Amino acid sequence: MKTLYLDCFSGISGNMFIGMLLHAGVSFEEMRSMMEGLHLDGYSLICKTVSKLGIQAVYYNVLLTNEQTHEETEHDAHEHHHHHKNNHLVIDAGGHHHHHAHRGLAEITKIIQDSALTDTIKEKSLAVFAVLAAAEAKVHGVPVEEIHFHEVGAVDCILDIVGTVWALDYLGIEQIGVSPLHVGSGFVQCAHGIMPIPAPASAELLTGIPYYSTDVCGELVTPTGAALVKTLAAYIGPRPKSFVHSCIAYGAGTKNLSIPNVVRGFIGQAEKF
Repeated sequence: MKTLYLDCFSGISGNMFIGMLLHAGVSFEEMRSMMEGLHLDGYSLICKTVSKLGIQAVYYNVLLTNEQTHEETEHDAHEHHHHHKNNHLVIDAGGHHHHHAHRGLAEITKIIQDSALTDTIKEKSLAVFAVLAAAEAKVHGVPVEEIHFHEVGAVDCILDIVGTVWALDYLGIEQIGVSPLHVGSGFVQCAHGIMPIPAPASAELLTGIPYYSTDVCGELVTPTGAALVKTLAAYIGPRPKSFVHSCIAYGAGTKNLSIPNVVRGFIGQAEKF
């Protein structure tokens, strides 16, 4: 089976996952065209080759154009906002947020269902969203229906999740294996205050998944990255001894760390996990 094995020695996020898939041969132009079919506004896409401590990798990200500055000051002024905009599922508090549109799961479902994507891509994308929202709902003690995305964060999150699922299909990946996840260490500024790493939503998503910390400081696994792994991976553990790869690709994160901030993907053939 055509297999992708993710080596997450420096964590994983949605944009790192897509960057790696672009490095592996996904057409950026075709992906951008697919994303335009979701009819979302207020963003542009970044795709460029970068060097992370000497490793050539593709850096992909969603650049938000409409309310980025406003969101930054109102919602989360920490650098964390720049690194992982897709991190923030927030509960609609009403009041001072009334001037923002919020997107709940029902609206996100409609956006994806109304697109021209195949049924398989729609189903897998919505499965990732369901896992992500369920984790946030549990952490905050509210029903899933009350979990809403800020409009800006929703755009980012939809593009990262749908983009990853679409790109895996584009490459014909039949199964995914993942190494234990390096989550980083320390604390991170979230919408609700300073949280330990892994942040509560990420920790919830990592239930049943082997992960570890080192002295590398910072949040290396985002909730979106964790949700993609939890939903799409058929196997999590050491690289299978029988796996033979024919391609290696790297997706870059935004951070500059003491280790290369990249996710490494091996693509090749393996027995069914």
